[in-house]
Amino acid sequence: MKRLLLFIFGVTLSLNAFAWGQKGHDIVAYIAECHLTPAAAEKVGAVLGGRSLVYYANWMDNASNTPEYAYSKTWHYMNIDEGETLETQPRHPKGDLLTAIESITKDIEKGRWSEKEHLDGLRMLIHLVGDLHCPMHAGRSTDRGGNGVPVLFFNRETNLHSIWDSALLESAHSWSYTEWQWNLDRVAEEFATQVQQGTPEEWFEQTVRIAKRIYEVTPEGTKVSYDYVNAMAPVIEQQLLFGGLRLAGLLNELYK
Repeated sequence: MKRLLLFIFGVTLSLNAFAWGQKGHDIVAYIAECHLTPAAAEKVGAVLGGRSLVYYANWMDNASNTPEYAYSKTWHYMNIDEGETLETQPRHPKGDLLTAIESITKDIEKGRWSEKEHLDGLRMLIHLVGDLHCPMHAGRSTDRGGNGVPVLFFNRETNLHSIWDSALLESAHSWSYTEWQWNLDRVAEEFATQVQQGTPEEWFEQTVRIAKRIYEVTPEGTKVSYDYVNAMAPVIEQQLLFGGLRLAGLLNELYK
């Protein structure tokens, strides 16, 4: 664990010298799928009706914009404002990312859901663990997770949240989600096991630290170009890999 923490700290420091878009969620889901135990893969597949994790990786983004699932709109993020911590930041009254993950995992453990409720919960969990590792989903409420921070991305007007959702990822590597997995998912089993240790709350605290550093190095009006993409690529890669490994660990435990 000490080596893991040093690795995270080192990557965060490199920001001096990262909600995923569809591609990011596909990557997290596919890495997780590659690390499911046979027992978990069989049970998860049964709940998903034979579909893959990737098939439902982005389902929640669409569902949250429908009347049936509108209650989950605030579940994709948990804002941590400047000067606040996970402990001091007031929780959103309609729910937040961390609360949703904790609630869904407990309900799956109890096994009291109907078939439809179980399917919905699992589809949401696949997506939310990806969101948990996206830095701007731990951004400030004062600027709506970076949406209110204007930047220039290769001279195109956009905002901080948008570039961290997908633009940086696509600029770092023009790979399919399977190619992302093939290139990132090469760590030793011991390291993967270390990454999976801890709780969603501890994982989110790591994301919060990364988000704070991003704000420091990306003030309003920042001109994002090749040097920024190169500096942030290792952070993007780490968060996608960690998200996938941890989703697998969570599902392996829930469906053992």
